Amino acid sequence: MPNLSQNGCSVWVAAATDKLLTPTAVALGKFDGVHLGHQRVIQPILMGGQKLASPPLPSVDPQATPQEQIYSTVVTFRPHPQEFFTGQTRTWLTPLDEKVEQLRSLGVQQLVLLPFDRDLAALSPEEFVERVIVQRLRCQRISVGQDFCFGKNRLGTAQDLQAIAAKYNIPVTIVTLQTSTLPAEDNNSCSSLNFSENAPISTSLIRKSLASGDIKNASRCLGRLYTLIGTVVEGEQLGRTIGFPTANLELPGDKFIPCKGVYAVRVQILSDTSTANTASEILGVMNIGNRPTVNGTYSSVEVHLLDWSGDLYGKKLTVQLVEFLRSEQKFPSLEALKNQIQQDCAIAKKLLQQKNTDNAV
Repeated sequence: MPNLSQNGCSVWVAAATDKLLTPTAVALGKFDGVHLGHQRVIQPILMGGQKLASPPLPSVDPQATPQEQIYSTVVTFRPHPQEFFTGQTRTWLTPLDEKVEQLRSLGVQQLVLLPFDRDLAALSPEEFVERVIVQRLRCQRISVGQDFCFGKNRLGTAQDLQAIAAKYNIPVTIVTLQTSTLPAEDNNSCSSLNFSENAPISTSLIRKSLASGDIKNASRCLGRLYTLIGTVVEGEQLGRTIGFPTANLELPGDKFIPCKGVYAVRVQILSDTSTANTASEILGVMNIGNRPTVNGTYSSVEVHLLDWSGDLYGKKLTVQLVEFLRSEQKFPSLEALKNQIQQDCAIAKKLLQQKNTDNAV
């Protein structure tokens, strides 16, 4: 990003070339999804916004004092290293705005997007620590996952980081991998992928779960429901012709979209300040797909709100995926499609109301 900016969520977002908030306590990684494993890596730095406890940590900066504020900082890369090396555009579980909101909710004060280019990729592990960690970030402590790799050709390990940082009196916490504690369920998923019990939580596992329709496993790994945030735009209005008007969502181009099919969802209408009004949560049914029954030619994301009516054009919605109901299919007629949608709505309503009751107990 060209300039240091505050996006309204009380998290400073900056590139390494900007004027950073320093000194820092740093969590290093990619953090796409900000899942339960990522949250464990972030936890050790969350005292960074407070004054150093007594006795103070040895400082790498002669100008830092024991009473100087340390900013809890998540450091990641932009573009994603895989995107840089392959030249292929990558989609994200949490595009930048969503990532910032998740970090804000955890208490992180700053997100630094390291510009990943040939110069950064060529740095040795020792050069990375000296130039980025010490000189730019004035880092006072670091937290990484045990599988963290860095430096040229990813030669540096978490243990290497610990050893190199020790030369600058920077303590490094190495966090063990978080695992999913419950076995995944079939859940009428889009494919027959099987996920083993106690598999390490990872962004790739969550993406595979969403791509197979295993919303339950994705939610367990994330520690929350997977969410789509988009603006309602004008569609072909075919749903109105069969009695089920839908809100056609325009999503960020870099958002990871789950597999095609029908989902039970919870919907919130965002206010003009882009914050959800929790009192206005609406139950709904969402379809992701090409609408083959009406010979659709492009994929869309459409939401039908249960027991609700009103004008949503131009509104921003958050859609939480609660459960996958069925795969997309082509019906022999619009009447058959209408009957199936009626069944979908009845199933979704019963399921969502039951979950609301369970959560209230």
